[in-house]
Amino acid sequence: MLVLGLTGGIASGKSTVSKRLQEEHHITVIDADKIARQIVEPGRPAYKQIVRYFGDKIPDLVLPDGSLNRAALGAYVFQDKNELQVLNKITHGQVRKEMLWLMLCSWLKLESVVVLDVPLLFEAGMDIICGTIISVVCEPKIQLERLMERNPELSRAECEKRISSQMSNDAKIKRSDYVLDNNSSVEELNQKVDSVIRKVQPSVWLTLAEYVPFIGAFFAIGSVARRWWTHYQIGRQAKNE
Repeated sequence: MLVLGLTGGIASGKSTVSKRLQEEHHITVIDADKIARQIVEPGRPAYKQIVRYFGDKIPDLVLPDGSLNRAALGAYVFQDKNELQVLNKITHGQVRKEMLWLMLCSWLKLESVVVLDVPLLFEAGMDIICGTIISVVCEPKIQLERLMERNPELSRAECEKRISSQMSNDAKIKRSDYVLDNNSSVEELNQKVDSVIRKVQPSVWLTLAEYVPFIGAFFAIGSVARRWWTHYQIGRQAKNE
C-alpha cells in the first residue's frame, strides 16, 4: 500500500486537492485536521490536558456546552510560538495514534493507496512513513489574500502570523517528491492532481506483491531509508550554508 503524504501551508489549496483525491480518484484520505477536532472533544485525554494547561491563560477557553473555544485557543497560541509548541505536543501524539490505526484499517482492506492529509507533515515527523509526498504551494501574496477572504474574522496581522508559524514553501519543496503550484484556477490544480496520481498509482500486481511479508518489508525499509537520506542531505546542506 502506497502511503501518500499530502501537505501544504494554510490556505494553499490542500483541501481542494484532498477533495479531488476522494471524489474523483476514490482514494481514502486520513485527514489530520478532522482527527485533531475529534481528539479535543469533551472528555478526551487531549481535551483535559488543554484545559488543564491553557484554562487559566484563556478565560473563554471552554464554551457553555463544554467544548473548546477553538477560535480563542488559536488566537492565543499563534501569538506565541512556545505556546503553539505546547499545544502541538499535546495533540500530535493523539493524532498520530489515530492516523496509524486508520492506516492499518486501510491496509487490511487491501487498498492500494491511502493519503495522509497533514498540514504539519514535516514538522510532526510523519513524512518518514510516506512513500511519496505531495506539497501544495502558492505565492505568499496569494496565500495571504485567500486566508483573509476565507477567515474574515482574522486581521491581516493575525493571518500573517499564522502563515509565518508554518514551514516555508522552499523547505517543503526540498522535502517533497511532487509540488503542485496553486497560483491559478481550481481547474488547473485538478489537472495537476490527476497527472500526479496517474504517475504514482501502484498497479494491482505491485499492491498484491507488497502483502507478501518479505517483499512488503523490503519496500517499507527502502521507503524509510530514502526519506531518512533526504533528511540527512537537507541537514548537511543547512550546516554548510
